[in-house]
Amino acid sequence: MEPDLIPENHEKYDYGPNLIRLRTTDQIKELQTVLRDKTTSRSDFIFFADRLIRLIVEEGLNQLPYQKCVVETPTGYKYEGLKYERGNCGVSIMRSGEAMEQGLRDCCRSIRIGKILIQSDEDTHEAKVFYAKLPADIQKRKVLLMYPIMSTGNTIRKAVNVLEEHGVNEQNIVVLNLFSTPHGLKSVIKSFPDLKILTSEIHPSAPNHFGMKYFGTD
Repeated sequence: MEPDLIPENHEKYDYGPNLIRLRTTDQIKELQTVLRDKTTSRSDFIFFADRLIRLIVEEGLNQLPYQKCVVETPTGYKYEGLKYERGNCGVSIMRSGEAMEQGLRDCCRSIRIGKILIQSDEDTHEAKVFYAKLPADIQKRKVLLMYPIMSTGNTIRKAVNVLEEHGVNEQNIVVLNLFSTPHGLKSVIKSFPDLKILTSEIHPSAPNHFGMKYFGTD
């Protein structure tokens, strides 16, 4: 699927070259509609969410480095192809980001996945890091940072700070996201202009119920 770098018609802001939005097809619009519909059952929600996650993950893999290789087919023919360079990993921002882990594993069975827990302070509403478990050599890896909903951008910015504290270069991070608000994107891009962000939709209203609905805590 070809990425579409043009924001929604209602949002003319230039987010720069590092934002990638999936081309809005009828299929993707249907998935987005079902996930926003309050009458959608939880089983249907999970089914349609997993479909959209898979599309985002597939496009996210296109952002990782490949190298040329030659393999021999069963008939003895030499085929010139591509293979991933070693050194990729996923990191999910708990808890909603964990919904995207299976989609990544379905595409990359042996990929390592770390976790970061970030919660808002009840008094100050500031995002604080409570837990981080990352591959020991993460500073050498390309990182797919998974978080489905970007509203204010605070959680993403805090997670990127954690990765940078562990030696990860901003240019080696790709955010995999389902729904973003213009405000959240502007906030993250202003803080990390070299960060690559992949999303399916830019809209002023994000479906913030995603995590609760997916995990049945609503």
